[in-house]
Amino acid sequence: MKISTEFTQQSIYYLSLNPPRIEKCLRQLSEDQVWKKPNANTNSIGNLILHLCGNITQYAHASLGNEKDARNRDLEFSVESGFSKKELLEKITAVTEKAIQVIDNIADEELLRNRKVQGFDHSGISIIIHITEHFSYHVGQIAFVTKLLCDKDLGFYEDFDLNILNE
Repeated sequence: MKISTEFTQQSIYYLSLNPPRIEKCLRQLSEDQVWKKPNANTNSIGNLILHLCGNITQYAHASLGNEKDARNRDLEFSVESGFSKKELLEKITAVTEKAIQVIDNIADEELLRNRKVQGFDHSGISIIIHITEHFSYHVGQIAFVTKLLCDKDLGFYEDFDLNILNE
């Protein structure tokens, strides 16, 4: 297997973990809780999901997928309602599926090509790393806020024994 194939397939694997985690969180929350901001210096879960949709669209769909970049980043954080839990989950799932298609079909030369995204210079590899880590970072925030609001373990790893030592 080529290194580039291994890289893109591992990235796809880690990206695909996030929508089900968001879904687990949303199932625990009321519609109002999704839009609740813990304080003035934080974002609601709804805002974080909209932000992820905007970021993934800009980095994966527009940059790697050569689509027009029409992101309105400020709007992602200023919306205070208007999307149900179901609509938010549908949006992030569709955006993620499209990003996975783009990454799955990217040519090696596109992985190495530099381009500007949000004013930063990135190779295709750098963009995929950014998408993967940025997505996981904000899903961690969504999980943390959900745990604070619901006082529940979300069970992301309930089917795994995480005490197994390396071989």
